Amino acid sequence: MSQINILVVDDEREIAELVEIYLVSDGYRVFKAYNAEDGLRILGEQEIHLVLLDIMMPGMSGLDMCRRIRESSNIPVIMLSAKSTDLDKIVGLTGGADDYVTKPFNPLELTARVKSQLRRYTQLNPNASNQFGGNEIHIREMSINKDNHRVLIDGEDIKLTPIEFDILFLLASHPGKVFSTDEIFEKVWNEKVYEANNTVMVHIRRLRGKMKEDQRENKIITTVWGVGYKIEK
Repeated sequence: MSQINILVVDDEREIAELVEIYLVSDGYRVFKAYNAEDGLRILGEQEIHLVLLDIMMPGMSGLDMCRRIRESSNIPVIMLSAKSTDLDKIVGLTGGADDYVTKPFNPLELTARVKSQLRRYTQLNPNASNQFGGNEIHIREMSINKDNHRVLIDGEDIKLTPIEFDILFLLASHPGKVFSTDEIFEKVWNEKVYEANNTVMVHIRRLRGKMKEDQRENKIITTVWGVGYKIEK
């Protein structure tokens, strides 16, 4: 990917322009929109690799825009919001976001989050063969291939975001091992956990939904109450 395009959607022009300055200095090409409708139009016209999306905007909210994005794309979405409670973060992540940054934010922290999400996204190979390669895991009715980030369950192709894939691959790579939410966060996000949060639980809930775990008698992802999560062979 020679040029990485980032879309910033925020009705506060000063914030959008500040973010643009830092992203451009890191070599990214930036598109700006000041409402969700214009943001969706740009997404339809340009090849966008990551979206920075304000939640509270007039007209269509950032949450509704994120849901629209998820109907057709798994590109990383980072929510920006002045709301900082755990419930607000859960709502944002449940709506399809990959990460959540609270305003006011340190621009250097934001660009670090952008780089982290893009590292995952650029590992996706859109031209991958329909056949699995050699770097794969088979557990019961599930097949996971790390080379092309493809997951098959009961022969069905499961579309996952980069974060969801990394969580699933981590658990499947260590069958029988129980990972706490803190361990999952530190290994997948490559960051230390400084305070309790529900980020991992929200992503696992979304992951289970895509895997149709509620319809499965023998769950693939097992909750070990009070400890964490695991996948058994």
